[in-house]
Amino acid sequence: MPLLLSLLRNKEEHVDTLVKQWLETLSARASIELIRNGRLVFDGIGTFGSQRSLPIRVITVGKKRSEGVRLLVDEYKIKLKPYCSFEDSLVRSNPRNAQDVRAQVDDEEVAMMKLIGSDDWVVVLDERGRDINSEQMADLLGDAGNSGASRISFCIGGAYGHGRQVRKRANVTIRLSSMVLNHQIALVVLMEQLYRSWTILKGQNYHH
Repeated sequence: MPLLLSLLRNKEEHVDTLVKQWLETLSARASIELIRNGRLVFDGIGTFGSQRSLPIRVITVGKKRSEGVRLLVDEYKIKLKPYCSFEDSLVRSNPRNAQDVRAQVDDEEVAMMKLIGSDDWVVVLDERGRDINSEQMADLLGDAGNSGASRISFCIGGAYGHGRQVRKRANVTIRLSSMVLNHQIALVVLMEQLYRSWTILKGQNYHH
């Protein structure tokens, strides 16, 4: 506690040293990357540990994407390169042109499950998932990196959502909005949030 009081009183140029000492007294395994605007930014938000960068795969059910969406997805792929490897997989919606909705969802689910590895950390995007903000999305990436998984797979369903197997396979289920989003819009929003999350984890000047 005396260290913390000293931290509050001391001059700005000594903050970095004092915070490191304070963390050592708590036996934290943290490495401070940046202190800005009174906020501590660690290389693993919420974990006090080193951030393990997992490959990310986004699996989307849908048809051919519009040119605008392709351009935006490609832009964020480039932006994500410094942080993690990224793979974008598109599962064709209703591959057998089934008339029955249940059969359509089942077919899409089979194709999606083939792309999910046994040791993937699976995040399902669903309108019934929990709401999270950008900082919590960053926490999610950090938690997945420390989970022992080999990859993070984000799953965006088709027009009728996900099947039971995909829902059951999820490590966490989230939603990007309280409104229902077209799968192409959901993909663009997710890509931007992944980039934003990494800038939060790295303490870079993008998220305000």
